Amino acid sequence: MNHFYTIRLNRKKILLITAIVFAAAILIWTQTSSIMAIFTKDEPAALSKGNEDLEDVAVTFNISWGEEKVESILEVLENEDVQATFFVSGEWAERHPDLLEAISEGAHEIGLLGYRYKSYLDQEPEQIRKDLIKAQEVMNKLGYEDIQLLRTPHGHLNEEIIELAEGMQFQVVHWNVNPDDWENPGVEVIIDEVMKQTENGDIILLHASDSAKQTAEALETVLPGLKNKGFGLITISEMINQAKADAELID
Repeated sequence: MNHFYTIRLNRKKILLITAIVFAAAILIWTQTSSIMAIFTKDEPAALSKGNEDLEDVAVTFNISWGEEKVESILEVLENEDVQATFFVSGEWAERHPDLLEAISEGAHEIGLLGYRYKSYLDQEPEQIRKDLIKAQEVMNKLGYEDIQLLRTPHGHLNEEIIELAEGMQFQVVHWNVNPDDWENPGVEVIIDEVMKQTENGDIILLHASDSAKQTAEALETVLPGLKNKGFGLITISEMINQAKADAELID
């Protein structure tokens, strides 16, 4: 029975997954046959999809700069009674503690984008480690301790980066539905892409930075639309906990 999808990275290749990288990117999606695949230490792995046998999906947001779009997105989420997962950079959190508090008070989950939103592929391992430590220190000072979810800046990663993150007790989280809302392709385009792409267990990438000018409006249709299709909207931690519960039953 196939449950979880992960990104597996060959040591001889660098995985670049981003909306602006085309032919130069090598995208590797490997389907696993074990429900515990995202927890195995045999190979570094980034969670990219949940249990395809359950009608649940996770709505996630990246935010690394700006303050104009967060509140409108939170308002739509509240109106639709949806808890999402927000991945924030430590630098942004440091500058906007009030908005971070609003995210937390909305019962939304918080993950990290590192401290400074700069590709980890352009940094040495020790620089990445220092960036993650600084991000943790900032979040701890703000009262958000033990954050274990990490999404790498720009989604850029390789096996070494995931292995380093796992060694620091992070679960690296990617995505598999991306409507490129930050490019503002049009509200209807964002809606159509999400509704067309989304299947059981999917992780949806959206943005709450100021560049995402059409996301809040698109959410007004996307969220009830996903519900009408029978999807439950859950956080990343809930998605991971489902796997743990199923694994315990299997054992």
